[in-house]
Amino acid sequence: MTAYHDGRFLEIEDCCISPLDRGFLFGDGVYEVMPVWGGRPFRYQAHINRLARSLERAEIKDPYPPERWREVVDGLIERSGLPSPVIYLQVTRGVAPREHVIDDDAAPTVFAMTMPPPNDAAAGVAAITAEDTRWSRCDIKSVSLLPNVLLRRRARDYRAWEAILLRDNCVAEGAASNVFIAAGGVLATPPEGPQLLSGITRGVVIEMAAVCGVGCEQRTVTAAELAAADEIWLTSSTRGIVPVITLDGNRVGAGEPGPLWKRFSDCLADWCE
Repeated sequence: MTAYHDGRFLEIEDCCISPLDRGFLFGDGVYEVMPVWGGRPFRYQAHINRLARSLERAEIKDPYPPERWREVVDGLIERSGLPSPVIYLQVTRGVAPREHVIDDDAAPTVFAMTMPPPNDAAAGVAAITAEDTRWSRCDIKSVSLLPNVLLRRRARDYRAWEAILLRDNCVAEGAASNVFIAAGGVLATPPEGPQLLSGITRGVVIEMAAVCGVGCEQRTVTAAELAAADEIWLTSSTRGIVPVITLDGNRVGAGEPGPLWKRFSDCLADWCE
């Protein structure tokens, strides 16, 4: 597996990161994930812009100018040996004394790697609903993902693929995805805010809806609306648009990927740039 660490491309087993790195000790870092389609990173600039926002909101200085990030991503793609790799980028606050207080002099640690693409989920998946137990700044793509890990484990325990998270009986997002519902031919998705990470594919779906003449509302979605939806979609950059065919053991719509999902899924690759 190809990796990059603080200025060098190398094999993953040759990476050595200090145990005093704040990413290891405190989960004090952010990350970004982008797939590569046909040799091109999916929505590269949107991903890099989101990485910059996460760094700013976490008060970690961006270690690289834009052109350097592009060199890292292109270098990983060239060295991956995979036709469609997934690129993982991570920046931590760096090595500093083990104290909760932030050391402003610490140099950020940059780590990146390629991964094979995930398995296709176009046949539809099962999901459960669960209370959102995460922190209140989910708009930061933080490496501190223990609540997400536990929520996805809970989904697995129920033989489901994803947990759709509820706050005050309203949908926030999935443990590792954004959520759309379709009802009466109109899409709805929870609005941007600190309760969710605004996904890149989420934004693409909203763009697609505007061009295709499909209504798409960014608004509060209640648990009752979720349960009664004609279609439920989960979106993420690595998975695309995934149809949910059962929710909490109950069939969603006809219990198979819906016609609106097929229309959007078939067109997604055309929206790579």
